[in-house]
Amino acid sequence: MSLPRNQPRCGVCTSKLVKNGKTSAGRTRWRCKHCGASTTKSRTDITRKAEFDAFQHWLAGTQAQGGYTIPRRTFRHRIRWCWNVAPALTPTGEVHDQIMLDGTYFNGWCVLIAFTGRHVINWQYTDAEKRASWTALLEHIPAPKAAIVDGNGPLQTIVKKHWPTTRIQRCFFHIRQRGNTHLTRNPTLPANKELLALYKALMDVRALDKAAAWTAAFASWEAKWQSFLKHRTYAEKSTIRPAHVSPNQQWWYTHIRTRRAWKLLANLIRDDELFTWLKLAEDGVIISRTTNPLEGGPNKAIKDFLRAHRGLSAPHAVTAITWLLYHRTEHPKDAWQFVKPTDWAEPNKRRIPPRTDTGRSETNALYGTSFSVEDGTGIRKGWGGRSG
Repeated sequence: MSLPRNQPRCGVCTSKLVKNGKTSAGRTRWRCKHCGASTTKSRTDITRKAEFDAFQHWLAGTQAQGGYTIPRRTFRHRIRWCWNVAPALTPTGEVHDQIMLDGTYFNGWCVLIAFTGRHVINWQYTDAEKRASWTALLEHIPAPKAAIVDGNGPLQTIVKKHWPTTRIQRCFFHIRQRGNTHLTRNPTLPANKELLALYKALMDVRALDKAAAWTAAFASWEAKWQSFLKHRTYAEKSTIRPAHVSPNQQWWYTHIRTRRAWKLLANLIRDDELFTWLKLAEDGVIISRTTNPLEGGPNKAIKDFLRAHRGLSAPHAVTAITWLLYHRTEHPKDAWQFVKPTDWAEPNKRRIPPRTDTGRSETNALYGTSFSVEDGTGIRKGWGGRSG
């Protein structure tokens, strides 16, 4: 929003005013040459812009409210209208080589973010990562060549539905994290030790020939421990049922955690989601193998902001995070362009009429004209503090 020119007019005859010195407070005095009226003018737009700039500076930093030159309460009072302003994101329709997708939780909310590795494309607020919320985010974004995801089930389903031509790359960091969850960091079984070594070796694969060697080593592990993976435990009276076993189940796999760690890698190889980044590199398309740029970029910025500005209400946190994400888009506009004069307009305060009915007929006639016996201010006897 552009600032108007400093050409005030007379409030009496609407003629243009001219400068006529300054007041004792240093403000410019204006005088009408037509009728002689003198006045001073205040520029509300300039004042509001200064307040909005302070609001934006506070959001972008880690300084406490009012940590500048004014008390906190004064600062909150001045910027209270700034929470009414929110940026509007205009889709560009650009097709990207890669888009990283992830959600982060805060104050009972979840924000889903689409990130190219350098800038934010779009975001969506929801209560949890589910199909409807992922659909609302992806349907406004053209299908990229590759999507880097962390393994969220609803997300992968929606990606395959709305972006059928997009290749999926599972984040290596989350794969390794899942392996540690299933196998622990110090497994005791020989099969688990060998499988954990394969998880660790996966992080060193950086070429297609090494990827083929790793896949062969994983196939050898499957052949070696095939019978081990099929071990079963049958239900008996003295058998303790694990938490994942239903009451009517007659048997279950003994090494369930080993099977989960094995199934994770087997499914990734089957769906061709493990070495997508290497195969696309052969065609000249360079993508990331992890969502670390998103985790260490927008997600970390959100966590750091909420940690520095504790105590925000949920609506204020949503507004602040919206500004934080908008400033990480490719070409953000000046924030002042989203401000309208109606945003800083003071709401009309509803006046509460005085209560004239006290509930007792003998005092209604005296209300507002004399003291009442209910006030306790009638004729008194004695001396306060004196006994006897």
